Amino acid sequence: MNHTTIDDLKERILSHTHVGLRSGGSKTALSRFSDDTDVLEIAGLSGVVDYQPQEFTFTALAGTPLKYIDKMLAENGQYLPFDPLLIEQGATLGGTVASGLSGPGRYRYGGVRDFLLGVKFLNGEGDLVHSGGKVVKNAAGFDISKLMVGSLGQFGALVELSFKVFPRPKDFVTILAEYSSLKDSLEMLERLIRLPLDIFALDLEVASNKSKVLVRIAASKQGFGDRIDRLIKILDTGETLEGEQEAQLWGLMKEFCWVPEGSVLLKVPMTLGRVLDFESFLVDHKERRFYSVGANVAWVSWPGPLDEFDRILTSLRLSGLCVLGEVTSPRLGVRSGVSFISRIKRALDPHDRWVEG
Repeated sequence: MNHTTIDDLKERILSHTHVGLRSGGSKTALSRFSDDTDVLEIAGLSGVVDYQPQEFTFTALAGTPLKYIDKMLAENGQYLPFDPLLIEQGATLGGTVASGLSGPGRYRYGGVRDFLLGVKFLNGEGDLVHSGGKVVKNAAGFDISKLMVGSLGQFGALVELSFKVFPRPKDFVTILAEYSSLKDSLEMLERLIRLPLDIFALDLEVASNKSKVLVRIAASKQGFGDRIDRLIKILDTGETLEGEQEAQLWGLMKEFCWVPEGSVLLKVPMTLGRVLDFESFLVDHKERRFYSVGANVAWVSWPGPLDEFDRILTSLRLSGLCVLGEVTSPRLGVRSGVSFISRIKRALDPHDRWVEG
């Protein structure tokens, strides 16, 4: 049953002991629940509550598709700078916040947490909780809304969210630079990060014993000037992409079209200095993987059972989140902050109704 009102959703929450949430279903590994869980479909809880283009803010219901939001903002020359993922697959505002996923543009402006102004959500007792606000400047205090980012629905059902937005860049150019060794690519990434360059996105692709650095810059066509020439000189090589071809490249990456059918897509928080150690465990792994946001996030497709990958993450003291695929549990590796999360869970869901998904 698809819920279209907050009151209807509250009634279902109070009538069940174990409930999980599903919205657009774009993140398949986060939309699977055990048979004893009552799954609440909230895609029907959709629509824009308030949009103030002159204030660069909007408020919408949690089931609102990001594709609709993106079109609405584009009509006013605006966008969500955290570069939302899986828009074409039906991702919604609530699911994006609950999963905590941001795209390559997070490198320049920050992630979803940095643009979330406030939320309304139903806790485990069915109470409607307000946190944050609808304006950029807001009162100080403990911001529960930020705790909802990446919570996977275990604290409550998001029903309404407010965001700040930015002016949309006029044009993009991407430079692709291929290197024969991963070490060379990582050294180049480090150099680019240290230099005072206005880079929109900085990613690294690893596949078939080769690696490719992807540098995306944003401006008006007249504003690129000598920036492209300077970057190619720094990279010492490079192929330049513009227009539809450039947009298609990043669109395919953000929709994860590169992940083979039947594989699981995992997100692994990373640092540049840990990539070589991580890759040493994946030396025989043939599938493509991307290190995004200046190698602060690894996106890995994994074809087989997850036990081996779980052992790899645990040995390196890393955590992982399954985003796409058929899995029994979305979290792998080391979990940090468990004690803090448990205290928040007890406060917001004392009856332990919400199931992480």
